[in-house]
Amino acid sequence: MHDHHTESHGQIVELPRETEGLPEARETEVVELADGDEFSLEIRPIKKRIGDATVRMLAYNGSVPGPTLKVAQGETIAVHVTNHGDLDATVHWHGLRLENRYDGTHETQTPIPVGGRYSALVAFPDPGVYWYHPHIREDYGQEMGLYANVLVEPADPDYWPPAHRELALTLDDILLEDGKVAPFSRAETTYAAMGRFGDVLLVNGETDLSLDAKLGEVVRCYLTNTANTRVFKVVLPGARIKLVGGDSGHVEHEELVEEVVIAPSERVVIDVLFDRSGEAVLEHRTPERVHRLAAIAVSDERAEPSLDEQFDVLRTNADMAAERERIAQFLDAEPDKTLSFLAEMDMEAPEGDGPVVYACPMHPHVVSEEAGHCPECGMKLLPVEAPATTYTCPMHPAVVSEEPGHCPECGMKLLPAELVAEAGGGHHDGHDHAHEGHGHAPATADGIEWEDDMVEVNRMTTP
Repeated sequence: MHDHHTESHGQIVELPRETEGLPEARETEVVELADGDEFSLEIRPIKKRIGDATVRMLAYNGSVPGPTLKVAQGETIAVHVTNHGDLDATVHWHGLRLENRYDGTHETQTPIPVGGRYSALVAFPDPGVYWYHPHIREDYGQEMGLYANVLVEPADPDYWPPAHRELALTLDDILLEDGKVAPFSRAETTYAAMGRFGDVLLVNGETDLSLDAKLGEVVRCYLTNTANTRVFKVVLPGARIKLVGGDSGHVEHEELVEEVVIAPSERVVIDVLFDRSGEAVLEHRTPERVHRLAAIAVSDERAEPSLDEQFDVLRTNADMAAERERIAQFLDAEPDKTLSFLAEMDMEAPEGDGPVVYACPMHPHVVSEEAGHCPECGMKLLPVEAPATTYTCPMHPAVVSEEPGHCPECGMKLLPAELVAEAGGGHHDGHDHAHEGHGHAPATADGIEWEDDMVEVNRMTTP
């Protein structure tokens, strides 16, 4: 953090959230650039409609996401960045191989002060999808809208399988409170332990994105997870999906899939064949919910030429197969060293004279009378006030007792009712519904911590 402001009289100094006098957000542009071109990138606050709220955000060139840059493999451009944001800034070119001094972190360059300017030579040696974002206070800048894609067109015309067109889609979430983006401290990261879970999901900056497609059209979708910590599981019922690429360009073996799971900062490239007319809905599915991300209206007009046969071909890319063969010896070898990492935070006990218990922020059903670590994930248990309360089962809320004990239906330890309510009381966007057939699946299904109910629990980790 290079923008040092003190917290006065114990009060958190918040970053600005007001929208008065700010320009409206613009639509995201696709900017095609050639070798040697110069491009100006400005960081500036804007106001943007998110659902029913108009909120203050930050934008590259006035849009969220910022401009999608489209370049050819092997080209180099000059990017001139001007910072009219709230804090010192850098622009990091995520995934691109370029000179270290232009990588856009505070370790490789002097941060750009508010009102300052910086120029970088950005090279594009590899085809695929990349993105750019801050590398100072990413928790703030990315949440506020500073993210955008780069599409690098391959020199080899057969690098990707045939498609009618391509579409870049960013997947994000944002945390709103009282019609504004939830506050950020100027001096320290909030929601520090696990990142900031949002309660409204965004695709290309929109809560209700609407798209069009033709019957039989194959659309190449470049998906980028720009969320701070949310994992997305993307499905598209009513269409066929072929996985063709990821972070490092095309995959070794193309495959037909029902879903793709995308971690924060990860990119996935899928070809989508719309083989049925009507509405197709892009969804994010967790064990307990289905979130509607975008709607695609598929017309009866057929796309030409037909690519149905080519879509069914699952190619093996020789360059990736050769790379796997080259590194096989290292994958099979025993490690020379094994390292383990343990990250801990010192969390002060709650104020007051009441009793304290220790709970896991990720697994709120894990409660102990003693300090320690969660047996499920290893995270340090955080001190929370143990209220005088009734006790209930997290899996069966109808089970209520005046005394601690265990649930007669599942045997789980009964927890203070306030803890159970806090863990499950987060706000959710208006485009989700219960996932029929999944019931109350554990939050760790598939080994992933799904954030459906983590917003309130995560507040405990703010210093």
